[in-house]
Amino acid sequence: MHMAQKQAEPSTESRARARTRNAIIDAAIATLRENPAASLGDVAAAAGVGRTTVHRYFPERADLLNAIGARVLEQIQLATERARPHDGPAPAALDRLCQEYFEVGDGLSLMFENPQLIAWEGWQEETPADRALLDLLRRGRRAGAFDPEMSPEWIVQALWALLFAAWSHAREDGVTRHTALTMCLRSLHKMVATAP
Repeated sequence: MHMAQKQAEPSTESRARARTRNAIIDAAIATLRENPAASLGDVAAAAGVGRTTVHRYFPERADLLNAIGARVLEQIQLATERARPHDGPAPAALDRLCQEYFEVGDGLSLMFENPQLIAWEGWQEETPADRALLDLLRRGRRAGAFDPEMSPEWIVQALWALLFAAWSHAREDGVTRHTALTMCLRSLHKMVATAP
C-alpha cells in the first residue's frame, strides 16, 4: 500500500518540470499582456529561465499560445466552481460569478486582445463553465429575476464586454480594481434587471 502511494505521487523531477512550465506560462501571460509582440526571449527573461528552456517546453510560439489558452480555460472553470452558480438566488450567483471572473482578468483580457488567442480552437468550444453560466441565466429568467427580453446568450456577450471594460478602466484610467468591479456589477444589475 505504501509503495503504491509512493508510485502515484509525482516525482521531484516531474514536480520541478511542472513548476517551470507553469512559471513560463504565468510569465508569458504577464509579458504578452503588456506587450503582445514580446518575444520568447522576453518571456524567458520574465520567467527567470533561459530561452532554450522555454523552447524545450514550447518549441514554437503557437505551442505557448495554446498553453496560455488552456490555462485561461482552466482558470475560468475554477472561477466558475468557486462562484457556485447553482446555489442561491440567481442574481447573487451572477454577482459571485462576475466577481470571480474579474479576478482572472490578466489571462482573459489577454485572450480578448490577442487575435491568435481569441481564434484558438479550444476557445471556440462550449465548456462546462459556459453551460453553467447559461443555466444560471435561464434559471434567473424563469424565476423572474432577469429581464425576459434579454436572451441568455446576449447577457453572456454583454457580461464579457463589461468585464473587459472594467479591466481596461482599472488598467488605463487609474481607478482601483474595487471601483472598476463595483461599476461593472452596477452596470450588470441595470442591464439584467426586470423592468419595473
